[in-house]
Amino acid sequence: MGEFSVTHLLLLGLIFLVFFGPSRLPQLGSSLGKAIRGFKQGLNEIDVDPKDIKDTHQQVQHQQQNQQVHQTQSQKETHNS
Repeated sequence: MGEFSVTHLLLLGLIFLVFFGPSRLPQLGSSLGKAIRGFKQGLNEIDVDPKDIKDTHQQVQHQQQNQQVHQTQSQKETHNS
């Protein structure tokens, strides 16, 4: 009862053909493939190690601090001129 046989698949194919028509089936398959790829890509992005996120956050903070120091130094130089 829980498995699909060849007749089940043929019946589903016939139903799809009746509802969507032969011209729309390739578009439907293409959009379904894109959706599955997007879903898999989203799952891969979720599988990030929390340590990597913390390291990235620390790098961003360090870069922001460096930018602030450079801005402060350039403001002092222009103010002293």
